[in-house]
Amino acid sequence: MNIHNLMEEVVGHRINKLYNQIKEVNACWLTCDCENCRADAISYVLNRIAPRYVVSGRGVIHARDILQDAQIKADIDALGIEGIRIISSTKRPFHSSARTECIVEASEKPVFNFPIIQGSILEGNTFEPLANATVTLKMDGKEVDMADVTWANPLNTYSSTKGSYSFWPKAIEAENADETKKFNFSIEVKRPGYDQVNYAFDTVLISENKIRKELDTTVSLKIMDLVMFREEIKNTMNRMIKD
Repeated sequence: MNIHNLMEEVVGHRINKLYNQIKEVNACWLTCDCENCRADAISYVLNRIAPRYVVSGRGVIHARDILQDAQIKADIDALGIEGIRIISSTKRPFHSSARTECIVEASEKPVFNFPIIQGSILEGNTFEPLANATVTLKMDGKEVDMADVTWANPLNTYSSTKGSYSFWPKAIEAENADETKKFNFSIEVKRPGYDQVNYAFDTVLISENKIRKELDTTVSLKIMDLVMFREEIKNTMNRMIKD
């Protein structure tokens, strides 16, 4: 038996039950209960409640009594309602997409599997994380397709995620396995009132026999922090140079 978090089953069952109960009473604030919104609500709760990991049948028996605790059930319900309300008011752009569009497509041919590309955008005066910046990942001057619709390109940075961004490029088919190729990427960052930032970088990959269908954050490429300066700072510096 592999390592398994029993809370995934418990929370998933309870969230689906809560959604059904809320629909039955026709709650006016519930704007969507699609599979993707339900998955977001389940993730919301799992990120805020202690996991219960097991690796054997004995572990399942031991954890069963813990999971029957009334306080744990109450915590799941409270977080569940909170998560459902938040997700109903701030749905993701892909929330109505079919689940098949949120899954990495299989490939029978060798492919170049890309790492997760991630970094942060900082404000040039304070060097604090910068929100509301639009970040675009390009390859050879064109926007890069993502592995599935749950990854946006372009994307916006937020204060809640400390100005960070991440991309998971869609795998590209190769002629053969163990083929080496260099890919040329660039990151474009825009924000009203700030000078645009462009950063180019390369990565060398070796093609593999199978496509990487599951997210693996240990396979990642960290980009240096990109700093944005206000337009007036550049204008001031240009005037100083002319004087």
